[in-house]
Amino acid sequence: MNAREMLSQPFTLPSGQISKNRLLKSAMSEALASRDGHATAELARLYGAWADGGIGLCITGNVMVDRRALGEPGNVVIEADADLAVLQAWAQAATRNATQCWVQLNHPGKQAPKGLNRETVAPSAVPFRPEMQLLFATPRALTDAEIRDIIGRFATAARLVQQAGFTGVQIHGAHGYLVSQFLSPHHNVRTDDWGGTPEKRRRFVLELLHAMRAAVGPQFPIGIKLNSADFQRGGFTEDESIAAIRALAEAGIDLIEISGGTYEAPAMTGLRARTAVKDSTRQREAYFLEFAEKARLAVRTPLAVTGGFRSAQGMADAIASGAVDFVGLARGLAVEPDLPNRLLAGQEPREVIQPRTTGLAALDRSGLMETAWYSAQLKRIGRGQPPRPTMSPWRVLAEIVWQQLRRGRLRMPQRLRAH
Repeated sequence: MNAREMLSQPFTLPSGQISKNRLLKSAMSEALASRDGHATAELARLYGAWADGGIGLCITGNVMVDRRALGEPGNVVIEADADLAVLQAWAQAATRNATQCWVQLNHPGKQAPKGLNRETVAPSAVPFRPEMQLLFATPRALTDAEIRDIIGRFATAARLVQQAGFTGVQIHGAHGYLVSQFLSPHHNVRTDDWGGTPEKRRRFVLELLHAMRAAVGPQFPIGIKLNSADFQRGGFTEDESIAAIRALAEAGIDLIEISGGTYEAPAMTGLRARTAVKDSTRQREAYFLEFAEKARLAVRTPLAVTGGFRSAQGMADAIASGAVDFVGLARGLAVEPDLPNRLLAGQEPREVIQPRTTGLAALDRSGLMETAWYSAQLKRIGRGQPPRPTMSPWRVLAEIVWQQLRRGRLRMPQRLRAH
């Protein structure tokens, strides 16, 4: 079977839903919501372009379940029936052309920039490392009642996503947000029923899954994006991740997308990931494929890996190996919305995904400039304009600075980070 044939194979999920091919669009931050957190025409236009471009399974950028807890400016928030009308137009565009589109649901926990929310909360009052404390406040530890309220919010949001016409949901359990914080012994130092042992740290995500399943029924897919590891001293390890994967599989999760890292140790960003993987992994293109092979030995639950894929053959090889069932695409879709159609026609990507740098070492090392450059491409598509692969990173930087000057602040907006 050649690469085109391998990628074109349909896949039936445990819920019975069928993806028309093996290409998954992974979450990227769009920051295209209205000021009050509603979906917009720009989001519908962007996701309609990806649907027309041939993607099989599309995951939205993170959508928050509480207006008091945003992760970045421009987040969509889903928390009440009043959100349904605007969600329906987004869902209709995102699911055309037989596309499956799942909404990624999230709560930022402590990982929200200062000034964005009235306060930040987390499993425990653990501060960020010193050099990040100018941007992120030390959180307040959640009470038991607040934890149960957040679980209910995830369930409500999942129900509304289903009613709006989307075809599934994904729990954001990676990259240092609240679910990831509960799983991590670095961020979760509780000694009650929500922490203290790996089993108790897993309780939050398992309770989320149970509540969401009760809200949407057995035929509506629920997936999760999960860290292979936090890459922080004292954090979530590969062994704990495998144990969490086993527990989620037993609880009926439909798809696990493997990633890694947090804002403090951003292994999920392109610059960091390219330098962190072994040569053997780099040759096989995907950042987290070795861990996926370990996960496959533990469970039969469908798996996906995003990050590092450069060619149709590399994607097909990952699927043929049996380690994964889907290959995730992200930044390639920001400059080529029709990339899936090209791959499925036996063609290679037009654009080479490479670091977008300014020459300012500190900024470039953070990966922020690269992420900002791709975010600017998403905004162009949302406005009905074609991507501009030749756009200078300096132009994007100038626009960011101008926006910050207009708002009376000069720091880089955290909304430009990847998800």
